[in-house]
Amino acid sequence: MAVVGTPERWVCGTGKFSIDAERVLLRFEVAQDDLPKYFLSRRSALEAVHLLAIDHDGAVRQATVAAGDLSNSLIGGYFKAPLPKVTRETREVITAVDRPSHRMTLEKAHLASRDAGADNMRLLILLAGLSGTLVMPLIFNVAFYRILREPFVIWHSALALTLLLTIVVSSGLAVMLFDPPPMTLSWLTTLLFGMTVAAGAMFTYRFIEPGLMHSRLRRLLPCCAAWALFLSAFHAALPFVARPVQSSAYTAGFAPILIIFLIALIDALRRGSRAAKFQAVGYAPMVLVGLIRLVTGVAPGLPSTDAMVLFYVGCISEILSTTLGMADRFVTMKRERDRARTEAEFLELLSETDPLTGLPNRRAIEREFEALRSEGFGSLAVIDLDHFKSINDAHGHSVGDAVLKAVGDALQPKGPNLRAYRLGGEEFVLLLRGENAASLAEVRRRAIPATVAEKVAGLGRSVTASMGVTNFAEHESFAKSYERADKLLYEAKDMGRDCTRTPMSAMLSLDPFSKRAEAA
Repeated sequence: MAVVGTPERWVCGTGKFSIDAERVLLRFEVAQDDLPKYFLSRRSALEAVHLLAIDHDGAVRQATVAAGDLSNSLIGGYFKAPLPKVTRETREVITAVDRPSHRMTLEKAHLASRDAGADNMRLLILLAGLSGTLVMPLIFNVAFYRILREPFVIWHSALALTLLLTIVVSSGLAVMLFDPPPMTLSWLTTLLFGMTVAAGAMFTYRFIEPGLMHSRLRRLLPCCAAWALFLSAFHAALPFVARPVQSSAYTAGFAPILIIFLIALIDALRRGSRAAKFQAVGYAPMVLVGLIRLVTGVAPGLPSTDAMVLFYVGCISEILSTTLGMADRFVTMKRERDRARTEAEFLELLSETDPLTGLPNRRAIEREFEALRSEGFGSLAVIDLDHFKSINDAHGHSVGDAVLKAVGDALQPKGPNLRAYRLGGEEFVLLLRGENAASLAEVRRRAIPATVAEKVAGLGRSVTASMGVTNFAEHESFAKSYERADKLLYEAKDMGRDCTRTPMSAMLSLDPFSKRAEAA
């Protein structure tokens, strides 16, 4: 009361607020036309608020509200405390704030006759709509991550979620939804701010394309994220450690993060990053918010401001732009993956295709064998050209290659029951299905001389082939089936070439009565 009654001990005037003292006094003259009911100010850590209503005759009514007993205001980021009874005889209200931790608690303090007006309710409706728009990227990211499986999708979700929670906690939405104590909202707002900065740094770290940001700058971004989390956690948990300077030091601590982020973004833009273009547009309002908070929070002669309206605009800009960037990156990466998959399939096709005849090779038949068996293919034929070496010796390898290409044309499948392959040299393999598999193979073998004669002129001789045909045994591998068919092929060679040997014909050749049967 000694201070209250001594005018020369008061320091008045905008911009001269100080939190150096353990208790700071604020004096308000009472307007008689609109008697106040509440003391309101910005939320920040403090210990208690003492309220005195002083009448013209010197009568004093007082009340004390501990920090844990303060109520939230519907005005975003503000707490309120009910005043002692204020009448038309009340000349002034004195407010004593114990251990305030931020200048804005003093700078934004005012008396009000009601908690919030219609303008504030309209803002809450707009913020509710804004919060709804921040939910959509979270839904989109679920679909993106199922396809891309990229870490930047997770960090973008973290960024959207922390921005959403920051809007709810720093506005009157938290009061309307669950109304936690003001001091809880105070430290939660601080912690969420650090988490938002950390998520933004990690999103940039993962989102900028490889090679389009200097490696040292990229490595600094996770350090920035860790530093932001440490600053916010320390300030939220221990707001009174160095109370007179801690708030300014906390704000100044984000300056290196802002500088590194700007340099990294400029470097990525200079290197031609498409992702950085989206981030530059989206982050511009948030960078401006950071600069405003940094300058006003550190400079002693300027009133502190958190630029909340610009912050809300920045939330929309950041999420919309980065979501568009995500969609652009998604399309780009999908196009690159499709191209890579097509190239891989093309290379695999080349590796399984004989370049001379265009037929699949041994690698292809070994890969497809089990699948074709399951589709009903049950016979295998091995075909070898007769006296092919003499064609190369007499006419040269170019003519020999032309003969092989013609043979490939003769063996090309003419229906779904035959697959033709070139194993190497002058050796070919047919896979067949159906009851007439052996006959189908024989038709293709007999087509060889006519096809070669038509496509390769000047040979002066007929090009024939020998063939061995066998059926697959149950659970038999390609190698075993090929081995049996190859043995029958060499039997055909031994019998004079230009013929086919099957297991049945091999059995007949071992029958002592077969010659008699053939004569008959």
